[in-house]
Amino acid sequence: MQNIDVSQLTLQQKASLLIGDTFWSTTAIKDHHIGAVTMADGPHGVRMQKHGTDHLGLYRSQPATCFPPAVGIGCSWSEDVAARVGAALAKESQAHGVDILLGPGVNIKRSPLGGRNFEYYSEDPLLSGVLGSAYVKALQEHGVGASVKHLAANDQETERMVISSDVDERTLREVHLSAFERVVTEAQPATVMCSYNKINGVHASENRWLLTDVLRGEWGFNGVVVSDWGAVRTRPAALNAGLDLAMPGSGQYATEALIKAVQNGSVNESAIDLAVERVLDLAAYSEPRITGTAPTEFDSAAHHELARELATECAVLLKNQDGVLPLKPGTSLLVVGEFATNPRYQGGGSSHVNATLIDIPLEELKAGAAVSDGSVHYSQGFSLQPGENDAELRAHAVEAARTVDVAVIFAGNPEEEESEGFDRTRLELAAVQVELIRAVAAAAPRTVVVLANGGVVSLEEWHDQVDGILEGFLLGQGGGRAIADLLFGVTSPSGRLAESIPFRLQDTPTYLSFPGEQGHVRYTEGVMVGYRYYETVQRPVRYPFGHGLSYSTFETTDLRAEARGHDEIAVTANITNTGKIPAKHVIQIYLSTDAGPVLRPERILAAFTKVLLQPGETREVHFLLDRRNLRYWDVILDRWVVAPGCYTVQVSDNASHVLLEQDVALDGDELPRLLSLQSDVAEWLAHPTAGPALANELNPIMAASGQQLDDDSDGTRMVLSMPMNQILSILGGAIDGDWLVSLLEQPAEATSSPA
Repeated sequence: MQNIDVSQLTLQQKASLLIGDTFWSTTAIKDHHIGAVTMADGPHGVRMQKHGTDHLGLYRSQPATCFPPAVGIGCSWSEDVAARVGAALAKESQAHGVDILLGPGVNIKRSPLGGRNFEYYSEDPLLSGVLGSAYVKALQEHGVGASVKHLAANDQETERMVISSDVDERTLREVHLSAFERVVTEAQPATVMCSYNKINGVHASENRWLLTDVLRGEWGFNGVVVSDWGAVRTRPAALNAGLDLAMPGSGQYATEALIKAVQNGSVNESAIDLAVERVLDLAAYSEPRITGTAPTEFDSAAHHELARELATECAVLLKNQDGVLPLKPGTSLLVVGEFATNPRYQGGGSSHVNATLIDIPLEELKAGAAVSDGSVHYSQGFSLQPGENDAELRAHAVEAARTVDVAVIFAGNPEEEESEGFDRTRLELAAVQVELIRAVAAAAPRTVVVLANGGVVSLEEWHDQVDGILEGFLLGQGGGRAIADLLFGVTSPSGRLAESIPFRLQDTPTYLSFPGEQGHVRYTEGVMVGYRYYETVQRPVRYPFGHGLSYSTFETTDLRAEARGHDEIAVTANITNTGKIPAKHVIQIYLSTDAGPVLRPERILAAFTKVLLQPGETREVHFLLDRRNLRYWDVILDRWVVAPGCYTVQVSDNASHVLLEQDVALDGDELPRLLSLQSDVAEWLAHPTAGPALANELNPIMAASGQQLDDDSDGTRMVLSMPMNQILSILGGAIDGDWLVSLLEQPAEATSSPA
């Protein structure tokens, strides 16, 4: 923290420090040697604007490396990839004079139609949290602060500034807050950005339960809570809720509102002092820039090579029928599609990067073919501009497809359909692309489709007609070379799906609730997000979460799982590369249990790692599944619980295909028996103290009507399901309720019937 005595600042000065001075910077106070802290959008590239400022990417920013967006990093399943992006972005941020980079985004891909899904890692909170934590650690270790966003339940763009995300606490805790919790507790980000939306009717910027009780009280966050740009409605209410810094600058109005709130007693000045101290702490990230010790340039060529390398780990090989890939030496190729010459490599909106260099897939494929003695021909096939002669373009591509060995079609969604600010309305590719794929596949001996899209697309209209599918999602500026290296086998694919690809939009768990209506979106799926839903209800998908093919083969053996104490499981397994080439492989550990009084998903991701194995190499991998992997949120106890019971540890190829599994018995937590007269009779009978005494009283009464507590008759089942206070009322005082309640505090041997 700067060596500044907050008490020496006037109330006017303190209030001004809690509101941005410009669009991208905090307020400076020269008389007290307080410098401004500069922020810029990320998270996959530095969007530093010097001429015109906005939060939607409308104005051009300074050239910077566009690394693979989060949709790609998520599919890498690699902490190393996430960390290397963070470290490189720190260097570029410092060169651009940026102290705090706004990212990463760890919101959950609740629906495949989410317009900003390309900025988020996954539909799974563990995967999102682990990758986000690695990114933040690396960014901050290299001197730039992070801003993990958007807290919380900000999973859609439709009405994002006014929508109320109506979600129960268990779902919030287990799914939508989980990744944030991991990043905050493991990586200590400099800032956390609150979202625009309401959560159960309360704006995130004014939600004290979220920003103070949970974020600071439970997770121990000691950094700055910053608003999303323009998310603050009432500055005093946001300050009281725990929001330190309102961005961007909004003139004197917000400052005066804080001053008046202190004067009229609705805001304590001590709360302002605490927020000021936190904001001043951010100065540590600006000191290298102010003192001239921060780098003023970065190696753009080296970063472009890094972007290429990392992109190869992000693409997912979905289908490879009869080994159509990698392409054989001497293969004649027809490259089809405008995306081959005008690549789609990032999303639209506030994360849009002015790339330093863009690899063109067609050029990279020509270079790769030259090395392998092949040939490459090109046909546009379709136009991204509606109204052009698509039929003529398609006919030309079909004719050319008959003359080559393999057709490679570049398809996907244009950036205009996937951006911050709006959600998608369909899963299918544009009809003109579907018609092209089907026509070319019918003419070419072999056909491979390379996809570029920010969120999953439906494959159903053409999947069975093609031989191979490489899902690139968005790969950043080095994606063209990465795709060529993967198609020619320079590198084996190692990406895995971070979100399920359904057969139909109607199959998705949010089909009836996304994006909501009349200002509310109900999270009706609860904890059953993505693959958790598909596996639990046994709803098949085209490709499951975690799916991805390789040019090598792998074998998993010797799974060993054992309890460590009452709430941990140690897991070990051996992984062998049984193929002929070196390749990276993702080991996925899932957990299945029905322990506890709540509905649990069929399985959840509990751990993962990515390893490089040489042909024939075996490696032993180790995992420790701790409370965070095993717990559920108990809404009655209002706390996390590891339930006693059986837990099945599974090593899987993906969320649908279990390779090996082993059961482990855990003692779990000692849970209090919370009984009241509202609890049903069965719960009372299960109590070790009150249960036997109650049975002694009830059995004679039941016997008079020809029933017993253990006879499993319809009448008995009805009695067992009734609240105890209702039974007491029906019995008209035959059993004393006060006596019954008193039994809860007595040891079993001390109980007796009432006098």
